[in-house]
Amino acid sequence: MNDRHVLADADSFYASCERVFHPELTGRPIVVLSNNDGCVVARSREAKQLGIPEGEPWFRIREKAERAGVVARSSNYELYASLSRRMMHVMDRHLMNRVAYSIDEAFLDAPTDPRRARPALEAMRRDILRSIGIPVTVTAAPTRTLAKTLSHWAKHHPDTGGIALWSELTPKERDTILQSTPVGDIWGVGRRTAPRLNATNVTDALALRDADPAQIRHRFGVNLARTVLELREVDCITLDGTDAIDGHRDQILCSRMFGHPITAADDLLAALGTYAQQASVRLRRQHGLTRMIAAFASTSPFRDRYQSIWAQARPEDPADDPIAIIRTMNNALRPRIRNGVRWVRGGVLLTDLTDRAAYHTFDGLNPALDHGLADTLDRINRRYGAMHAGIGYAGIRGTGHDNAETGAPWRTRRERLSPRCTTRWDEIATAKAR
Repeated sequence: MNDRHVLADADSFYASCERVFHPELTGRPIVVLSNNDGCVVARSREAKQLGIPEGEPWFRIREKAERAGVVARSSNYELYASLSRRMMHVMDRHLMNRVAYSIDEAFLDAPTDPRRARPALEAMRRDILRSIGIPVTVTAAPTRTLAKTLSHWAKHHPDTGGIALWSELTPKERDTILQSTPVGDIWGVGRRTAPRLNATNVTDALALRDADPAQIRHRFGVNLARTVLELREVDCITLDGTDAIDGHRDQILCSRMFGHPITAADDLLAALGTYAQQASVRLRRQHGLTRMIAAFASTSPFRDRYQSIWAQARPEDPADDPIAIIRTMNNALRPRIRNGVRWVRGGVLLTDLTDRAAYHTFDGLNPALDHGLADTLDRINRRYGAMHAGIGYAGIRGTGHDNAETGAPWRTRRERLSPRCTTRWDEIATAKAR
């Protein structure tokens, strides 16, 4: 079978983005931190070699890591999203039918002529590196599961040059790759499923490939049975053709850790109102309406007695209007808030979504559509940047790097934020000729 599916997966994407405008970081270990510079969420190859685990709180390893030359950066979401879009556009120059699976990887169709496959993959990888500055591992295989497995292997074998094709491997080499892939690293095998497979002596991809699909289906379900077939080069897992990062969502969640604990009810509702506006932007982007709005907040599980609150309510009519969403949220959550409690996290969840164009009802019972305010806010923020206009605290901006955040004290801390060179005129990179 020909290598039908191509996977392009950026290498250590967040760390690679940090190096694009800071080439002096090349070869140095880099870690990217979560909101409020809390935990390690991404690591460069060099940081992984130092043994820094993902999810490790930064305060625990900071001194040791800095002595080892580790560079820590706050999550620069604007920069990563911008470079991701540019990377995807470069892919479109070379191959057809791209489906973005995440911010740093995409599936594409391989050339129909097998003789053109390797030159096309090499050209695309070279173009991305030259145009964007992001190194990418590009693999091709008969199925998407094998393409993912081959990509995982190629990233640990630099001698491949970032390019690997299943059809170019011998049967022995294929078996070796599958045998070296733990079952928990296979695309489609969840964290709960892996221990159950291990208990049946299915510990790697080769053992899963050779398992009986009927037995796997009986014990683990049809999806894992399809994975078995995919490992046997039977193409049976399809994607819906929409970008996983930009396509239609069944629910929209906006949740953050606060930069400082919130103790007053009004401040908590103000913070959640900001998140509700951000969620409503995503809702309108997919031309949707919400019929259920939920909000929640919690204290730290490491201090005092853990507390959490949750409330949900339906708006009077399906809505995309941020004012209607915030009002519904406030009415539901305010009675549950206790002043004096140190809330450290909160979020807003929009569920029971429906398509705005497809929603029909009786005359006089129309949905609560926005009539201009939200669209105006969206246009302002698209032109001038996030938080340049909003409702309540969302319109009070910080200064410097924090001008993408509300100026309130509970805003997310990003003290190690690198410049947003592709989205901010005042932070654009400067090149000097010598």
